[in-house]
Amino acid sequence: MSLPACPKCQSEFVYQDQHNLVCPECAHEWNPADAADDVITEKDANGTTLHEGDKVTLAKDLKVKGSSQVLKIGTKALIRRIVEGKDHQLDCKVDGAGEMMVTAKFVKKA
Repeated sequence: MSLPACPKCQSEFVYQDQHNLVCPECAHEWNPADAADDVITEKDANGTTLHEGDKVTLAKDLKVKGSSQVLKIGTKALIRRIVEGKDHQLDCKVDGAGEMMVTAKFVKKA
């Protein structure tokens, strides 16, 4: 029997405890019948709701932490996954820079 990955940390090591599913890595418990309610949404610089798989462009020049590289305004990116976080909510594949986390307020939906 295949169980879904944890909606918080995407861990595959999930087990069932009566009617709930439990993640041993982040201790998140949820009822799989209510799983549709746990969708994480973020809004871009214009207030448009972003979803996984959306194509976005950068709304301003961004410095890459730990590097001298600068991502220019208008650079295209593909949202791989949306995560809950304080600083960076979007796990993106950025053209010319590879995989990185980006703050949602610095992108516009393309």
